[in-house]
Formats: sequence, C-alpha cells, structure tokens
Amino acid sequence: MVRLRFLKVHRTWEDWFSMALAVLIGLSPWLATQQTNQWVMLNAVFVGALALVLAELELVALHRWQEAGEVACGLWLAASPFLFGYADAGELRFWHFALGAGVVLLAALELWQDWNLTDRDLAQHGQ
Repeated sequence: MVRLRFLKVHRTWEDWFSMALAVLIGLSPWLATQQTNQWVMLNAVFVGALALVLAELELVALHRWQEAGEVACGLWLAASPFLFGYADAGELRFWHFALGAGVVLLAALELWQDWNLTDRDLAQHGQ
C-alpha cells in the first residue's frame, strides 16, 4: 500500500530529474559526437532549454500545463530523427528517442499524480 501512495504524490525529485534530462537533451549532440547538422543541434539545444525552463517552473509554481508542455517536448524530440532525416545514421537518434521517451513518461507520471489536485493543492507543491 505504501508503494501505491508513493506513486500518487508529485515529489520534487521528479522535477530535478526532469531538469537533468533537459540538460542531457541540450548536450546530446556533443555527447553523441554528432555535430554535423546545425538544425539538429539547434533543435536539441532549443528543446533542452524549453524542457529545462518548464521543469524549473514546476518547482516554483506547479501547473498542469507545464507537464503538458514537457510531454510535447518529449514527443517532438522522439520524432526529431524522422523529421530532420537522421533516423538512419548515428547514435544521436537513439539518444533523442530515449531522452524524449523518458521526458514523456516522467511528465505523464507527474500529470497523472496532479490530475485530481485543486489549484490550492498545486500551489503547495515543494513547500
């Protein structure tokens, strides 16, 4: 029963983990040593920065739209190898798919945890 309760409460470690994933997204072209396409690099930096800002906002004032934005960022990143044409070459495609899936799963968990909370309950997050 304790495990079930643990999964139903939005914890601040989830926000910190989201920030860590966002930093990895931004650094992924360099970690994968695949900096040949400027658009792919800009996409990774932009999505990483946006996900980082959304995760930081969750620590300050929690709202459901932040998790929805993180889901969108994760889905965009996971689809990026197909949209930018690097789905058949290099390991960056694996980085982006895995990091995007991680962001989506974590944001979906947070959204599920916050679904039945009132605005007042959301405002008390992290306190």
